Amino acid sequence: MAEKRAKTSPKAIKFLFGGLAGMGATVFVQPLDLVKNRMQLSGQGTTAREYKTSFHALFSILRNEGVGGIYTGLSAGLLRQATYTTTRLGIYTILFERMTGDDGRPPSFIMKALIGMTAGATGAFVGTPAEVALIRMTADGRLPPDQRRGYSNVFNALARITREEGVVTLWRGCVPTMARAVVVNAAQLASYSQSKQALLDTGYFGDDILCHFCASMISGLVTTAASMPVDIVKTRIQNMRMIDGKPEYKNGLDVLMRVVAKEGFFSLWKGFTPYYARLGPHTVLTFIFLEQMNRLYKTYVLDR
Repeated sequence: MAEKRAKTSPKAIKFLFGGLAGMGATVFVQPLDLVKNRMQLSGQGTTAREYKTSFHALFSILRNEGVGGIYTGLSAGLLRQATYTTTRLGIYTILFERMTGDDGRPPSFIMKALIGMTAGATGAFVGTPAEVALIRMTADGRLPPDQRRGYSNVFNALARITREEGVVTLWRGCVPTMARAVVVNAAQLASYSQSKQALLDTGYFGDDILCHFCASMISGLVTTAASMPVDIVKTRIQNMRMIDGKPEYKNGLDVLMRVVAKEGFFSLWKGFTPYYARLGPHTVLTFIFLEQMNRLYKTYVLDR
């Protein structure tokens, strides 16, 4: 058993593979992230809808900004994964191994949930600067030319935010960002386990990839519904401007109350479709890339 445990990947490799897997998945889903952010920022303070549907938003962006426009903010999305996913998966793996019994017995469900929430919140804090840059870069195209921030890439965004607004601004919205991560991790774990068991109980599913995919999509639906109100708070706070020397919103509760009062209760779920469409594939792709990198590392490094 001791020899078997010694042949696991080093912690640095686990962190590295986690980040690379998230970055690989982001390349495929970045357009959905951009559409989600645009929809969450549309119609602020009014019941008027800038975009009728997700497809309307996507086609509007393509028409006005070209194909390259749907990949605006990709550099920030990649940096977010390099920081957030690397930290989250790395910490989750380390804590999971620490909590695994000497007999190989895995942690309890409650402990898994706590590990997931801790890893998610920590990763979110580390990834907040890239998140702020991503929100601002993806929002830029919807503004009049004279109001755009015009960041050329994520590093230019981070440097200018620090220089123009202070380094603390890089962590603007870190509380709702961390809260969203906790909600997402808790909802994913609980709903995935329940969904998988419910599917197996029908007798129509075996414990195979089809069952895992269906459970993931059901879990994604629950997770999206639970986390979107927190996500719109995060998006609005990270994109807000100073008006007469005062921030546009006082805090997260102020965002929620103003959205409900001026835009309607269901506006808290603006961008639901692209958020859900992004969540499932991003999770699946992340773990596919992660499994492949772990397999190759085991074959060509650990087993040699």
